[in-house]
Amino acid sequence: MAYHISGLDPAGFADTEALFAGGAVRMIADSADAFPCRVTLEDAAPGETMILLNFVSADVDTPFRASHAIFVREGADRAAHYRDRMPPLIDRRTTSLRAFDRHGMIRAAALAAPGEADVGVRTLLADDVIDHVDIHTSAWGCFLARAERSDD
Repeated sequence: MAYHISGLDPAGFADTEALFAGGAVRMIADSADAFPCRVTLEDAAPGETMILLNFVSADVDTPFRASHAIFVREGADRAAHYRDRMPPLIDRRTTSLRAFDRHGMIRAAALAAPGEADVGVRTLLADDVIDHVDIHTSAWGCFLARAERSDD
């Protein structure tokens, strides 16, 4: 099953003053592989400036509406795009894969060890009832990215 993953639209994070007014905080990455940017889909290097904010990852009128803290690079201006492969920041983490139908109801879920998210996403998307798979960190529960079926 073909799929694609895109980083979040950087336009949603361009007005940093509005983000800070809404409760976001500026942080400096202090270790490698611990500050995943949801726009670039890369981990920040130590010393990079990140914005930590609340993000609604499942904006649906169901019990599965979801929001959680995410990091974005301050000044990130281009969303990453991956087709039929996992971004390295996902591939090196243990993840929770949450499969949703087109009505925003969760229909299946799985855990994926490092290196197993690709197979997990393909397996979940093989069910025609599944519209997309939200990928979260397993330990912290933070939204990482969404995998959507590619029919082309």
